[in-house]
Amino acid sequence: MLNFSFQNPTRIHFGEGKIAAISQEIPLDARVLLVYGGGSIKGNGVYQQVSDALTEHTWFEFSGIEPNPTYDTLMKAQEIIKAENIDYLLAVGGGSVVDGAKFIAAAALYEGEGGDPWDILVKQQAVTKALPIGAVLTLPATGSESNGNSVVTRDEYKLPFSSPLVRPLFAVLDPIVTLSLSERQISNGVVDAFVHTIEQYLTYSVNGKVQDRFSEGLLQTLIEEGPKALLSDTKDDLDVRSNIMWSATMALNGLIGAGVPQDWSTHMIGHELTGAFGIDHARTLSIVLPAVMKVRKEQKREKLLQYAARVWQVTDGDDNARIDQAIRLTEEFFKKMQVPTRLSHVDLGSKDIDLLIERLEQHGMTALGENDDITLAISREILTKAL
Repeated sequence: MLNFSFQNPTRIHFGEGKIAAISQEIPLDARVLLVYGGGSIKGNGVYQQVSDALTEHTWFEFSGIEPNPTYDTLMKAQEIIKAENIDYLLAVGGGSVVDGAKFIAAAALYEGEGGDPWDILVKQQAVTKALPIGAVLTLPATGSESNGNSVVTRDEYKLPFSSPLVRPLFAVLDPIVTLSLSERQISNGVVDAFVHTIEQYLTYSVNGKVQDRFSEGLLQTLIEEGPKALLSDTKDDLDVRSNIMWSATMALNGLIGAGVPQDWSTHMIGHELTGAFGIDHARTLSIVLPAVMKVRKEQKREKLLQYAARVWQVTDGDDNARIDQAIRLTEEFFKKMQVPTRLSHVDLGSKDIDLLIERLEQHGMTALGENDDITLAISREILTKAL
């Protein structure tokens, strides 16, 4: 196992009715900016619950954060922060809203050379100060509610940044609010959490037995529960929604990634599909991951065999046959979740690969994977395999 330091200070309030807990989490003298997306929280009762919880607080609101939060939209929040002396952010929504709040929080106090918060992303300037953040999660997917990671889009750039200073101080997870999600949102969330887990698991062995078993449990839970959330007779089952919600949080709160190598090539290639063609983030992952498994079969052989045996119970046949079966079962799972598994499923073809490789090069994504050995040529092979 690799050396590591681990701390996750985010306090989680999980369960029905827990939105009321924010009244005790945010100081009464705070000046709060509630940030959210397109307004769905006003139709599912979440906005009213948040309003009720903030009755004793001074608060303002900023809406319109997109599914892939954009720099231009997020910077508009700075006007309210300055005008109203905002000193606390409350993100209410899915991972994109929480990601957006993280950038807003960092940009508000950014003092880097030149003073342009875009440098946090494009130059990876360190975040030294940020406004405190709380989160009310409405869409389980990214795990952003209890980590310090964020992804922001500007033009063709979709860039990540990370800092412990933007990790939410608390997060509310009420599974009942997920009942209003569309099938597409459910599918995307389950697939996102699944691939987050894979990125930290399907690398090479360092004898991290605890991390491996945790990861395998999360993968199996998502495989079992994910499709149920799309079936008419189980889609409103709160046990199903609870297990999905908690799996998504556990997939990317730092626990399963501590002390083990991590890949993230599927995400980096997927970001370019979103940036260039506007494809949902999770749907880029379901397209790219099977191709990564196929192209990197030799490099990931030991963990692929472990994945086949422990997650899919595939134990018959030679090594290659077992690995191939595990990849097929992964693709079948994605199909059950109603997401694409080929570039052709989203009307892209070989003519589009040159642009994607060009974008990867522009954005410095030239040495990807757990060994930094996925070159542009190998990324091209992965995209070609995904056709």
